[in-house]
Amino acid sequence: MPKSLRTLLAFILFLFAQVLLAEPLNINTATAEQLDETLTGVGKAKAQAIVQDREKNGNFKSVDDLSRVKGIGPAIIEKNRSKITAEAEAPAPAGSTTPAPPPAQPAPPGKSP
Repeated sequence: MPKSLRTLLAFILFLFAQVLLAEPLNINTATAEQLDETLTGVGKAKAQAIVQDREKNGNFKSVDDLSRVKGIGPAIIEKNRSKITAEAEAPAPAGSTTPAPPPAQPAPPGKSP
């Protein structure tokens, strides 16, 4: 394979990797490990605090809602704004294995619905 073709392929792969890595991290679904690895100024303890807050108080409605977590202030939010998103959790895909609702109870004898 000619050197110029290899160089071109390497460049294309590099650009593709950059696009994949540019995907923002959803703070409503991310694990503490993902938050720790992705966010600047957030270590293991703060990452765990984010997850605990989300479990206790529900999803973050916006990236700015991270300020409700102790130790996360405006400076940390601004440093990380381009890396994160606060999207609602996606609904279960069609055909997923969600339990069926219980069957309706029959009306007592002598009473019609």
